[in-house]
Amino acid sequence: MGFLTNIDWVLTLACFGIGIVVGLTGMGGGALMTPVLVLFFNIPPLTAVSSDLVAAAVMKPVGSWVHWRNGTVNLDLVKWLCIGSIPAAFSGVFILKALGHSEELDANIKLALGVALLIAAAGLIFRAYSRLVERARKRDGILPPENKDRPDVVVRKLPTIAVGALGGLIVGMTSVGSGSLIIIALMLLYPTLKASNLVGTDLVQAVPLVASAALAHILFGDFEMSLTTSLLLGSIPGVWIGAQLSSRAPGGIVRRALAFVLLASALKLLGVSNQATGLILVSALIVAPLVWMAVRRRHGFPALAPPRGKRSTLPTASGQVDTSDTETTSDAPRSAK
Repeated sequence: MGFLTNIDWVLTLACFGIGIVVGLTGMGGGALMTPVLVLFFNIPPLTAVSSDLVAAAVMKPVGSWVHWRNGTVNLDLVKWLCIGSIPAAFSGVFILKALGHSEELDANIKLALGVALLIAAAGLIFRAYSRLVERARKRDGILPPENKDRPDVVVRKLPTIAVGALGGLIVGMTSVGSGSLIIIALMLLYPTLKASNLVGTDLVQAVPLVASAALAHILFGDFEMSLTTSLLLGSIPGVWIGAQLSSRAPGGIVRRALAFVLLASALKLLGVSNQATGLILVSALIVAPLVWMAVRRRHGFPALAPPRGKRSTLPTASGQVDTSDTETTSDAPRSAK
């Protein structure tokens, strides 16, 4: 019974909700978990980062194994990413220690976390736009139909190592980005990589990356077993339920809500006043949907996406009916981060 008395059940419930979002979207674990710990539960930033990374190290291999089994992992990319990410993630903790102590260290972590969340939110928007453009180009016959075989990719070693190193450093310092940031860089470096391979490669490379960061935080950070246990008790069933709901959930709406929450969290962590934060968020709520509708119209889609399961009537270049413009949740099975 002593074990149960150390569990924060309110925190576990909050992590359950976060886990559902992660299961629905396949992203946002660290980007949501760490800010919630810091902003709502007053957990010291270093403790939040340390415990979140250790919890992620436990959950990460689950989604990765699904992709490994299905053969949707480019092991060459994983190898070169890990060459950069593993030492960088481990060293991120030492950089945190060198930045200061006590209140100064907490302030530095909040700053780094706020910047990482802004990048993650921008990454979500960029990914949604890239998918829209890709669907439009396929509809117009500019892109050939996707080859079901695994595409051959020529690995660009130095840029890939650099992406891994930068991503690992950010993850080691903030716990954010093992999936949401690195996958955006992979999209830019390897635009011909199939979506399932992109997600699978990103999930598998994140396993040693997060493990390295978690080990460093256990040894040199501020890891707390009771806090990590609370995270796992809530997030594991939440991720599972979210993954089960993902085939029926309006994924586009969920991802936009996630981007909005990331923006709000980033503004608070960066010390923006409540008045300015409210003004920015209200402006985003009003302007962002209008901009997105204009972007959809510009690429030949209806301003509002048809409900899931309903077909679009836009003609393709070959005269067939395009049915790709529906709100989906994800390209592949989910991760826990």
